[in-house]
Amino acid sequence: MINRELIRIKIVQLTYAYYQNGNHNMNNAEKELMFSLSKSYDLYNYLLLLIVAINKEMRHRVEVYTTRAKREGTPVPSEKFVNNRFALQLENNAMLLDYVDEKKLSWNDDIEMVRRLCNTIEQSQMYQEYMASEEDNYEADRELWRKIYKTLISDNEDLDALLEEKSLYWNDDKEVVDTFVLKTIKRFEEKSSAKQPLLPEFKDEEDKIFAQKLFRAAILNADEYQHYMSEMSRNWDFSRLAYMDIVIMQIAIAEMLTFPGIPVSVTINEYVDLAKLYSTPKSGGYINGMLDAIARYLVDTGRMMKEMKK
Repeated sequence: MINRELIRIKIVQLTYAYYQNGNHNMNNAEKELMFSLSKSYDLYNYLLLLIVAINKEMRHRVEVYTTRAKREGTPVPSEKFVNNRFALQLENNAMLLDYVDEKKLSWNDDIEMVRRLCNTIEQSQMYQEYMASEEDNYEADRELWRKIYKTLISDNEDLDALLEEKSLYWNDDKEVVDTFVLKTIKRFEEKSSAKQPLLPEFKDEEDKIFAQKLFRAAILNADEYQHYMSEMSRNWDFSRLAYMDIVIMQIAIAEMLTFPGIPVSVTINEYVDLAKLYSTPKSGGYINGMLDAIARYLVDTGRMMKEMKK
């Protein structure tokens, strides 16, 4: 689940923090990076568990309404939503159950948020259409939850605020993790039952190594990389650069020099996007030009064996 986009984000955040907190212990910093990445995986499972928590709350509501209806002689409510095949499959998913048990993840302490989401779902048009539809199959059930997640959970300021309060590590994670939750919903198959695989923490060992090598290279070779920046910024007062710009370029240079298989254009584009997110409004354009100039210098001097567009 943890992809290189998320790894780069975490490395930018933790490299900046490494210099700000004054405690320059590389081993501790690397442990902090891996812990931060593991917290992203916690969030992935926690958001899947939210779907389960919503369905359980809706089931409780149906039970209460049914008891009241029988007592008062009124029509009993439909159980279509709480019998949603996808939601029940997720509730019994072996990987999710094992993970939340190990990590002690639960929405019990935030049941009011769960209830507010239930109210929002019940009032939504997609819910009303689903309940009124005669279509009754697994694909329709799964598609309903994809729509609910995408429109009511993924873009929910109250939920975002709650998650930020629960973990500082989740401040910038949710938008990326939401994409993985949606991908997981789409991949579910009825035939897999409780054995449906969730996304692993790392796609493969290579991505984990990428995180460790990039972080170490960015910090251990900082003087060399900042020398390249200084040389290429002769028409710019290097001392007046936003510190985040320096950190971002430092990591980008580390990636260009440490990973020969990653094209220069990919690296530059990734870090220009991060500059737009984390630094000043003008940073993106400046960093784009600087990294392009540094890359050409590294190629021309034989320090980097990569092709550059003319």
